[in-house]
Amino acid sequence: MSMIEQKIVPHLWFNQEAKEAAQFYTSIFPNSKITNITTIHDTPSGDSDTVSFNLAGYSFMAINGGPHFHFNPSISFFVNFDPSRDENARGNLDQLWEKLSQGGTPLMPLQEYPFSKRYGWIQDKYGLTWQLILTNPDGEERPFIVPSLMYVQDVCGKAEEASDFYLSVFNESRRGSIARYPAGMEPDKEGTLMFTDFMLEKQWFAAMDSAQSHTYKFNEAISLLVQCENQAEIDYYWEKLSSDPKAEQCGWLKDKYGVSWQIWPEVMSEMMANGTNEQMDRLTKAFLKMKKFDIEKLKEAFNGN
Repeated sequence: MSMIEQKIVPHLWFNQEAKEAAQFYTSIFPNSKITNITTIHDTPSGDSDTVSFNLAGYSFMAINGGPHFHFNPSISFFVNFDPSRDENARGNLDQLWEKLSQGGTPLMPLQEYPFSKRYGWIQDKYGLTWQLILTNPDGEERPFIVPSLMYVQDVCGKAEEASDFYLSVFNESRRGSIARYPAGMEPDKEGTLMFTDFMLEKQWFAAMDSAQSHTYKFNEAISLLVQCENQAEIDYYWEKLSSDPKAEQCGWLKDKYGVSWQIWPEVMSEMMANGTNEQMDRLTKAFLKMKKFDIEKLKEAFNGN
């Protein structure tokens, strides 16, 4: 049985600031820590730090991959402040907003909205976006951090179909709430999703459609990394999710909605955390050649066989 609590880990692509950003986030979120830093040598973008960190019990990974991709609001992170769980929820929300605002840009000002007594959407100094919300304590509890996917441009109107698709692919999955745009909210079409949340592998995600004229869409800056126990799982997710052969590289793929995923063997994290420089170099050479990861070949390379 796998020890992993969180099967799907958001993966953040930085130019060179992965370590600095992880230090910043772990300093401003409660109960947070950096769990591992590994440097991989001789990648196409030179030496590259990979950083694993934990914010309030939620796992992230980050990499210094060079200037190829930039964060945008199509994938953001809800941070749920629940007054029934935290008597200082509002004060803590304001404090985190204040820290994320340093060098950042508000996308929706921190104020009262019809759906929340206190909510704001902020782009931090690294470009990552966070939706801080005072949650309504009625109804089912949600975790503190929930990744949120916004379907825009050519995939606007697909949030429901996409979330149905993910629910069909992953285990321990179900839909939570769903709210549709009413008539008269142009350019958003009546019936498309104003908001939904859903559980995959016991983890919550959110999704919404937005027909506003956004200049961005899903890209590789934020991918969802699926930790797999064995080759059968890697094969399964690869086959289900990949829709663009050109995007298949080093365990990465793109689904039919443009979201990037990484189908990642759990054993890779162990090898990267514990490998010698020689083992890491052999492992890196092996995986840079692969599209879908082959666990046996990775192990052979690592062990020098």
